[in-house]
Amino acid sequence: MDYRQAFATALERVRSEGRYRVFADLKRHRGAFPRATWTRDDGSTSEVTVWCSNDYLGQGQNPIVLDAMHKAIEEAGAGSGGTRNISGTTHYHVELERELADLHQKEAALLFTSGYVSNEASLSTLYKILPGLIIFSDELNHNSMISGIRAGKREQRVVFRHNDLAHLEELLAAADPAVPKLIAFESVYSMDGDIADMRGTVALAKKYGAMTYLDEVHAVGMYGPRGAGVAERDGVMAEIDIVEGTLGKAFGVMGGYIAADAVICDAIRSYADGFIFTTSLPPALAAGAVASIRYLKEHDEVRVAHQERAAALKAKFRKAGLPVMPSVSHIVPVLVGDPVHCKMISDILLEDHGVYVQPINYPTVPRGTERLRFTPSPAHDDRMMDELVEVLEALWVRCNVQRVGGYAA
Repeated sequence: MDYRQAFATALERVRSEGRYRVFADLKRHRGAFPRATWTRDDGSTSEVTVWCSNDYLGQGQNPIVLDAMHKAIEEAGAGSGGTRNISGTTHYHVELERELADLHQKEAALLFTSGYVSNEASLSTLYKILPGLIIFSDELNHNSMISGIRAGKREQRVVFRHNDLAHLEELLAAADPAVPKLIAFESVYSMDGDIADMRGTVALAKKYGAMTYLDEVHAVGMYGPRGAGVAERDGVMAEIDIVEGTLGKAFGVMGGYIAADAVICDAIRSYADGFIFTTSLPPALAAGAVASIRYLKEHDEVRVAHQERAAALKAKFRKAGLPVMPSVSHIVPVLVGDPVHCKMISDILLEDHGVYVQPINYPTVPRGTERLRFTPSPAHDDRMMDELVEVLEALWVRCNVQRVGGYAA
């Protein structure tokens, strides 16, 4: 077999569908977010404005966070020393887990190296701990959740239509009342920007004796009076069994975690391969995360400013007649509907106008719903927004993207 040709063929298939991904070589400027320097393939550079960062609040630039990271490097050095089961548990990890448990008002928390790993490891491990477990999963759950849920047998995985509680109840009612059940869902769905019905989901879980597993990755830091997420905002945090989150988005650093009763965290710690066999986070990252969480617990004005900026950009897009998709969160998706056009617009924005926003194509979103996903931060001012809208209006005509009923066809 010609192995090299097999890889080349796989790549050509992606290119032919118009969804081959090219990474922009960017270097952010400390203290000047959302500005960055883009380096082209030929080595030339230009300044750009970043419009698609998941560092939603700019905490990756917060001097308090950076100072904590520098201090940790000076005190403890670079790495953690290994897996936490052998030599890699440091005081920084212990402190961070206590801070996360407090944030979510849970007995304990457990750190992982990323949000992806925390979802995949935790959900797959629940099958080991709860024999016969059936996981009811929202059809738009993140790939990391789907990957963990696929560890179960086919009859242990049930998918319900997105945010459709009537369908979820129908599936719960049809399941064996004697088997353990868990509802896995997200708070903010990051591609469409819609939000789950927290109270309704919790009510169904209680009615049918199911546990709840809530992914708050795109909500922690940004919703609720202390930034614990949508569950805190909606007053149901105490009724969620397992909360999963990330340190790499609104908190501006890196890592993932779950927060739950101590016995749940301890059991997952003891059984999860994704925890047991992975080198732990460096002390500097843990220290930076602690500083970021503490800061956002006390600074709700950052969240208020963030929501105002997101609402402002949506309003400007709508006024210009651009096909901004419905969103009740901070996510501002603009529908293109074609992978080639989506990539074309993204390339022109970067090369000709210094605007960086990556095209979102399949498999991240369904075919035919390709989009540009904007994530305005408190640092994106009105002038930046007005310039962006002006450029997009011109490009929608130049790239022959048709508007039908307020959306691109």
